[in-house]
Amino acid sequence: MTLVVLAAGMGSRYGSLKQMDGVGPAGEAIIDYSIYDAIRAGFTKVVFVIRHSFEEAFREVFTPERFGGRIAVEFVFQELDYLPDGYRVPEGREKPWGTNHAVMMAASAVREPFAVINADDFYGRESYKILGDYLQTLAGSKNRYAMVGFGISNTLSDNGTVSRGVCSEDASGNLASIVERHGIERRGSDGRVVYVDPADGSQHVLADDTPVSMNMFGFTPDYFAHSENYFRTFLDANAGNLKAEFYIPLMVDTLISGGVASMRVLPTASVWFGVTYKADKPMVEERIRALIAAGEYPASLWAATAAAK
Repeated sequence: MTLVVLAAGMGSRYGSLKQMDGVGPAGEAIIDYSIYDAIRAGFTKVVFVIRHSFEEAFREVFTPERFGGRIAVEFVFQELDYLPDGYRVPEGREKPWGTNHAVMMAASAVREPFAVINADDFYGRESYKILGDYLQTLAGSKNRYAMVGFGISNTLSDNGTVSRGVCSEDASGNLASIVERHGIERRGSDGRVVYVDPADGSQHVLADDTPVSMNMFGFTPDYFAHSENYFRTFLDANAGNLKAEFYIPLMVDTLISGGVASMRVLPTASVWFGVTYKADKPMVEERIRALIAAGEYPASLWAATAAAK
């Protein structure tokens, strides 16, 4: 199994390259804990999707030696002008093409069932175990995917609004739909979770246990071909929209609604946390210290890994 880490974001709201910012006691980034958990769950390769502008920094830090030689490391690149033949970046376009475009960049490096995660999200040991166990059943399969579903109340930030892929399931536990919602936060005296509809600014309430996607997915390699084909449709449909993004939830919802693929929702009790904003960092550091104190992780992550090898 391969772990694909989406790390090409520039961290505009964070103010620096947050993918590499140390949050552990030995300077570990969230990526380090993700890879540590992935190794424990049976993953044997990690593919970083990055920008050329910070390639040198990533290659210097995230080496196979850093991880005790227990996982292979590859790098691929996402850039604004990485488009299908016949397409060009629209004049004035500055935003990247989104998370599913980033996944597409890993096609040349992945030949086996793979997981996709965000570089700056902490998903928890259980989540990797659940997803890894499922992916190991998919060898030779096509069009059978999975996502780890988090309760929305376990995914909010105390320091600003967030965007989430809000999910609904069918009777078999498969994903029925996934819709990207924005401006999600707790509001009002009763602390209800709400999101804002960008079309008209209206607010809508979400139950605390509403399953959401935190961009922790499991796919088989056929997903790349589906994505490449639909990306052309997306570009044609959004030719005049300079901010449109090709999100993973959009691609997944397209395949499900078209009857092409199914996606199993794998519920987890893990609490997600991340560093969307600079003010989130102290909270992340505190939670990691608590997990170390509880015995989930060693104080020096890779020193222990190297010793174990």
